[in-house]
Amino acid sequence: MTVYVALLRAVNVTGTAFPMTELKAICEDLGFEDVRTYIQSGNVLFRSDDKEAVVADKLNEALGSKFGKKPGVMARTTQELEAVVANVPFPDAKPNFLLVYFLSQKASADALEVMVAPDSEEAVVAGREIYVHYPNGSGRSKLKLPALKTGTSRNLNTVRKLAEMARAME
Repeated sequence: MTVYVALLRAVNVTGTAFPMTELKAICEDLGFEDVRTYIQSGNVLFRSDDKEAVVADKLNEALGSKFGKKPGVMARTTQELEAVVANVPFPDAKPNFLLVYFLSQKASADALEVMVAPDSEEAVVAGREIYVHYPNGSGRSKLKLPALKTGTSRNLNTVRKLAEMARAME
């Protein structure tokens, strides 16, 4: 069985309060095994024989039924998450000032051409992820990058912890 980390978009951020115990129960009802959640921001780890796109779609559909709108689910394998951590393009950035945006599909090659970074934010596209370094933090940033809208972000500390948890499940 493959270990997956599913990252939910817009959970407990935009007013959609959702207990992680409910997320765990939904995943178990879908037949996922060894389900674990991490912090209250829509991170869930589990095992499944299904393909990555299938687990993401199943979970997105189930959550859509619950909320009346699909939140968006990005799934990654342990190896994919470890690669995200290993390939951080801003090695000197504070981990909590570096966000990784997870996308459901590969970002377009020209995704950064329309970026507006008034606070000297830096971004790098790497397949289905976009790394963004916020030198002054993301909270007050005025960064404009349309490619980020469909994804979900986690700071590097969280990504590292999820990769570590996934590895421990292997």
